[in-house]
Amino acid sequence: MTERDDFLAWVKSALHEAELALHNGDSAPRRALWSRAEPVSILGAWRNAHGQHELDELFIGLERQFSDCTSYAFEVLAFDVVGAMAYTAGLEHTSASVDGEPRTYTLRATQVYRREDGGWKVAHRHADTVTG
Repeated sequence: MTERDDFLAWVKSALHEAELALHNGDSAPRRALWSRAEPVSILGAWRNAHGQHELDELFIGLERQFSDCTSYAFEVLAFDVVGAMAYTAGLEHTSASVDGEPRTYTLRATQVYRREDGGWKVAHRHADTVTG
């Protein structure tokens, strides 16, 4: 397998499982995949965060909002690995309860990753709702 194949396998396994857990109200797996080194940032569909403190607050808030995920799929449209950096761009298709109300939505999501301690960690996320 190539470095790109290994990265994509990680996206489709560990990253997918962390996002599924988050949408079921457990942010710990997602938090474990995020870098503890600065800079880290989120330009989110609902909230933004810059730095570790704001990131932790955001994940706690999302954990409280999400539950009962019936489906989550990340449709990877583009990705690459260049040395110790990587990115993904795609569509996240989700059906879950948000604040107790069932919702189905699609987000455009781009993430930047950096290799740390032999594994991949998320350093930046940008997501917005697909409309129309």
